[in-house]
Amino acid sequence: MKFVPAILLALLISGCESTYYNAMEKVGYHKREILVDRVADAQSSQQEAQQQFSSALEELQVLTQFDGGDLEEVYDQVSSQYKKSVSSAEEVSSRIDKVASVADALFEEWQQELSEYQSDSLRKQSEQRLKDTQVQYQQMLTTMRRAESSMEPVLRRLKDNELYLKHNLNAQAVGAIGNEFTQLEGEIEALISEMQAAIDESKRFISTLN
Repeated sequence: MKFVPAILLALLISGCESTYYNAMEKVGYHKREILVDRVADAQSSQQEAQQQFSSALEELQVLTQFDGGDLEEVYDQVSSQYKKSVSSAEEVSSRIDKVASVADALFEEWQQELSEYQSDSLRKQSEQRLKDTQVQYQQMLTTMRRAESSMEPVLRRLKDNELYLKHNLNAQAVGAIGNEFTQLEGEIEALISEMQAAIDESKRFISTLN
């Protein structure tokens, strides 16, 4: 397969999205409705990520309290939770990107259609509504992206623990991970808080669109 330049790839993806939006509009499903659904999907993925990161933390806490038994079995659980956390984080990012895609398309269409009004009064009202919606959307997207960026350092720390335990299946490794547990706990709690802020913002944004 030949290399596809990033700009060309972006254009191809954009073209696919445009085709999708046009097809959906033909059956009465407009960009505003798609945006509401995608924001709701992003909200759900963040809630699932909250639960997943909490589960990963709980598994590490079990590890720090390890007092005999099959350490390799405990490692398998830690590794599984890490992989699930990566998958959950990827889903969050994908959902946010989809929100941004349809929002850009909606606002571009809205702006273009302002010129089609015959009534100056209605046009001005619609224009103001557009500006207000964009401000509210940007506030929501900012909180979503902030929560998204908070996942990466947590994933790196989870990966460090998984790798260290993988190559050091002994009590000393458990002790080393336990020494860093409090810091990881704080980072995950902060991440969950950031995600909750994004979830709350998404709920407010949906209410304005509805």
